[in-house]
Formats: sequence, C-alpha cells, structure tokens
Amino acid sequence: MADRIYLRHSTDKQTDLRQRHALAELLATGAPVYEDPATSSRQLSLDRAGFTRLLDEAAVGDTIRIADAARLFRSVADILALRPVLIRRGLHLRVESGLLSGIDLASDDPGTKMMVSVLAAVLEFQRDMISENTREGVAAAEASGKTLGRPTALDTGESAEVVKSYRSGTAIKALARRYRVAPKTIRRILDNARARELPGQHDTPPPARGPDHALAPPDPEVTLDLPGLLADHLNASGDDAVRRALAAGRTIRRGQGHSVRLTAPLALHRAALLQSAPLAAPDAGPAERKAHRVYATRITTAEQQPPPGR
Repeated sequence: MADRIYLRHSTDKQTDLRQRHALAELLATGAPVYEDPATSSRQLSLDRAGFTRLLDEAAVGDTIRIADAARLFRSVADILALRPVLIRRGLHLRVESGLLSGIDLASDDPGTKMMVSVLAAVLEFQRDMISENTREGVAAAEASGKTLGRPTALDTGESAEVVKSYRSGTAIKALARRYRVAPKTIRRILDNARARELPGQHDTPPPARGPDHALAPPDPEVTLDLPGLLADHLNASGDDAVRRALAAGRTIRRGQGHSVRLTAPLALHRAALLQSAPLAAPDAGPAERKAHRVYATRITTAEQQPPPGR
C-alpha cells in the first residue's frame, strides 16, 4: 500500500507551490507525483493524462493524496464518475488540508457519499460563480470598446485537415501535437464539424420487401466482458446508451483489475468499441491498447457465431 500524490493547476500562469507546501511531508518521503499542469477543472478527472497514469499504476489499497478537493474534482458529475472507479479498484482518496483532512473520500458508506456530493455541489457553485463574474467582466470590457480574446489557433484549411485526419483514424492527442495546440482545441474543431458523432442508425430507410420476403432478424443480444479500462473511459465520455448499459452490467474483479459483463445488442458493443477508440491510439498506454484489442476480438468472435436456432 503506497501513497500517490496528485497535483493540478488550471493555467500556465498558476503554480503548484501551495499544493506542494500542503503535501511537503509526503513529498519528502519520495512518494510518486502525478501532475496535470494547466488543466481546467471542467475537464473530468478521468480524462486527464496525469490522473489516468496514476490510476494505471496504482495498486489495490493505495491512497491518492491531494492538497484540496478542488484539485481533483469541482463538479457533481466529476465526483459521481470518479468515486465508482476508485471504489472498484480498492483505492483511497484523502485531502491533506482543510475540513476534509483525514477523511477517505472514496469510502463507500452512505455518510461519506452524501458529504462528498454536497461538497461537489458547493465546488461546482463556486466554479460557476467565477465563470459568471468572468462573463460580466468580458461584457463590460466589450462595451467599452476593448478587443478581447486571442487569434484562432487554426485557420479554416487546417481545421478541415484536422477533421479529415481524425476520420482517417488519427488520435486527438496526436493531432494536438502535430498542430501544437491543446487537445481541447482539437475536440472543439471536431465537435463543430460533428465529426465525433456516431453515424445515425436509422438514417437509411429499410428496403422494400415483397410478401415472400421474411423480416430481417433483430440484432442479437450477446454477453461480453468489457475490460475495466474501457469501462472507466466510457463512464466518463460514452454516450447515454452506453453508460446505461454499463450501469446495468455486472462488475467482475480480476486480480487488481476488473471487467464489466454486458448483455446488449451487438450494435451497442460496436458503439462502445468505437467510443473507446482513443484508447487504441498510438499515444495511449500499452494496457489501454491491449484492452481495446481484447474487446474488439470478443466482438468479432460474437459476430461470427451463427444466430440461435441454426
């Protein structure tokens, strides 16, 4: 059982000196440090590179140490997505300063769950108030004739190239490195072009059938084990249908890892595989790539099975 330190600050102009001061005793012991510098609190903790690496390297019984709760989560949605992951992996989460010091925020008892939910709501309110004050300041500056903001990171041609490359299979982080911008800039371009949306499943009308043609069989339901790394990613960034299926699945522990057993139509398994494609990118970790490959193989095997009754 080891301590693992997590640090985060929101912008390039901020530092983690205050956090390091609060965690000085732990730092002196040589505990490993994981950082997400210049990372907005609006990005879910499970989508941050430094925190994801911490989860990959942590073992059952390890404790995540943070200077204050806002370093890790600042919204109800974030803590609701984060706590089940920590509980399934047998990890602890402790704040080193303030009223919450000494409490395991990853504990599964009802009292802690209520307290953490209230805390997340307060932090989210605080973040929203900061945003509201910022918007009011921007409006006042614009009314006085000031030009705000910075030039667009990528021009129209580069944005079109980003969309084309993404559709060809290039990962978001790889595109961010290529164009020397933040991954959120790439995601914003893709979302504006609706490039990350799944193709509509009902856009093409069914072909006309004569009286001698039988109806096509429905998409069969199959039971497959979804690797835990993919499940954690999909719980944070999957669409509503995939997240509902995960909530209905059964968590199965395998040593220090876990999987989620899903009984769902093959179309939903394919959607889950597509939405977890970032974990198969060249810049993803070997464990993530292997998990994606294993799930893809399971889907392919299920597709090759004859329909029931044949």
